[in-house]
Amino acid sequence: MTDDKTKRDFRDRDRVSGDEEYEVGYLASKFGLSIPQARDLIARHGNNRETLEREAKALGNR
Repeated sequence: MTDDKTKRDFRDRDRVSGDEEYEVGYLASKFGLSIPQARDLIARHGNNRETLEREAKALGNR
């Protein structure tokens, strides 16, 4: 049976919501950052998940 294409999710999986604690916490724990570091990355680079993960990786390697 195929998926029902009329049922669409409203969330954008390519973005990180800086207002949601669980998303900021996940980003921080995934890359070994603190919550303030993760929030700073979101403020500095926007909420594009690909960009944030690239920058978080670079920050974690320092």
